[in-house]
Amino acid sequence: MEIILKEDIIGLGFKNDIVNVKSGYGRNYLIPQGKAVIASPSAKKILVENLKQQAHKLAALKAAAEEKAAQLEGVAIEVAAKVSATGQLYGSVGAAQVAEELKKLGKEVDRKIITMRDAKKVGDYVATVHFHKEVLVEIPVKVVAENAEELKAEEPVVEAPVAEEAPAVEEPEVETEAPAEEA
Repeated sequence: MEIILKEDIIGLGFKNDIVNVKSGYGRNYLIPQGKAVIASPSAKKILVENLKQQAHKLAALKAAAEEKAAQLEGVAIEVAAKVSATGQLYGSVGAAQVAEELKKLGKEVDRKIITMRDAKKVGDYVATVHFHKEVLVEIPVKVVAENAEELKAEEPVVEAPVAEEAPAVEEPEVETEAPAEEA
């Protein structure tokens, strides 16, 4: 089903884009919510005319988006999260935490325009900020352990007994007999 989007929907498209979606998604969600209209020939003609009239407004929006993107150039974020002894996070770090860290730096960014694969381990990730359909900014996100001192104190206690016990315990190989076939 071909539809015209009335607003930006991350993962689907931007305002005034013509996209193909499954008919159920279009008829049951997008159209009733007022987020899209059916892309009939008359609706497409109206869209083209509206885009011609709004060209200067769209250029101004793009310029504003580029200005916001320029403010985020070179910004790197470090998020501290509680971590287990194996390096696994308790929970995950996502777009909401990235938006919160940007706010602490004085950069006001809506979490809804940030996409990021949820971080479930300590390491480096990339968050993408979608200011405009043509203006994207990638922000490096480093997830670090909030309780690093506690983990370092626990490490020798946890690893030492495991290393000592592993060679001492040997399991004998047990042979299993295959069931006899009946003739």
